[in-house]
Amino acid sequence: MGKGDKKTKKGKITIGSYGNKRPRKKATSAATKAAPKKAKAAPKKAGRKAPKKED
Repeated sequence: MGKGDKKTKKGKITIGSYGNKRPRKKATSAATKAAPKKAKAAPKKAGRKAPKKED
């Protein structure tokens, strides 16, 4: 049992996998909770621009 063993925590760290022995951490941080979410602006329509008028 060691680094090559998929069933141990040390082996999962080496291999880079997750499971019951090495569960994933939930992504919660103080910065994400404190920052208010901004409303997204409506995307602008891509179209042809009007030609410039010359006086």
